[in-house]
Amino acid sequence: MKFRVERDVLAEAVTWTARSLSPRPPVPVLSGLLIKAGAGSLSLASFDYEISARLEIPADVAEEGTILVSGRLLADICRSLPSAPVEVATDGSKVTLTCRNSRFNLATMPEAEYPELPALPDVSGVVDGDAFAEAVSQVIIAASRDDTLPILTGVRMEIEEDLITFLATDRYRLALRELSWKPTNPGISTSALVKAKTLSEVAKTLGGSGDLKIALSDNSELIGFESGGRRTTSLLVDGDYPKIRSLFPDNTPIHATVETSQLVEAVRRVALVAERNTPVRLAFSAGQVVLDAGTGEDAQASEAIEATLDGDDITVAFNPHYLSEGLGAFSSRFVRFSFTTPPKPAVISAQEEATGEDREDYRYLLMPVRLPNQ
Repeated sequence: MKFRVERDVLAEAVTWTARSLSPRPPVPVLSGLLIKAGAGSLSLASFDYEISARLEIPADVAEEGTILVSGRLLADICRSLPSAPVEVATDGSKVTLTCRNSRFNLATMPEAEYPELPALPDVSGVVDGDAFAEAVSQVIIAASRDDTLPILTGVRMEIEEDLITFLATDRYRLALRELSWKPTNPGISTSALVKAKTLSEVAKTLGGSGDLKIALSDNSELIGFESGGRRTTSLLVDGDYPKIRSLFPDNTPIHATVETSQLVEAVRRVALVAERNTPVRLAFSAGQVVLDAGTGEDAQASEAIEATLDGDDITVAFNPHYLSEGLGAFSSRFVRFSFTTPPKPAVISAQEEATGEDREDYRYLLMPVRLPNQ
């Protein structure tokens, strides 16, 4: 095998494909990248029995062939090369990589032992990549990072006709985001539980390439994504996701609206004195919300900012980290808090105007920290 390709093109392709490599592969060959040189193009692939990644790039191919080389080492080498064409050629069990005056000899792995990559399922529909990336970023903040509860490390995708609903929870908060898409089958009704980490990688690396194709297998075991000549597949998380939609209250008699940027900054400042596992308190009354943290002889902080309140005065307390992450997911000028009673979960939604209707395509439900007098 022998080919020539621009360094920037090769480095980007190798880096993207190597992202899917497991840090602890179950067998040695799965630490490698499978590179196939064909007529005018180069195919790169990685696989760890759970996630696969594959892409094609243009290349000047002198001799066709296939090699399997260490993915992380190749990625490190490609990133370090000068900006010039890279020539790659095989010599027995070695592969030589040359770029200007730099030359590397790498050992190859037995490609015959490499497992066959799963095929991309039939495309189920298409979604705008940027909108998908925004939706995923808003939801995955609520997914659990505790691997002892693998089901909660996933994001549930509920698909009903032309609407995808993303749901995530770590038991202390819940995020719901609705997104329109164009299904191949107009009457589609299905669901998938996808690892939050997988969705995050897809959103970051494929979301900016225009339309994103989503492919779901008939046996509900595999999901695939494809955009810009890149495709990735992932096994779905196995298990029954809890029915968390019911946690959203049907009736909320108290509503408060606050300017998002002001509240974000106020929470950041006040939380500086909140020690680990201590909350930030928000006291809503007519025309304002007062934030405070710290008690007794410890450091204390308070700040009052403008707010509109519809309903009775209410004081609630939240984990400052969970509150800040939730507020940071909103791009709207205002956020609206919807309450039932202080000990019950609060729902945060977007609002463009201080007195307008709230947008419910994204909702962030947050469990409060119970105060002593509640």
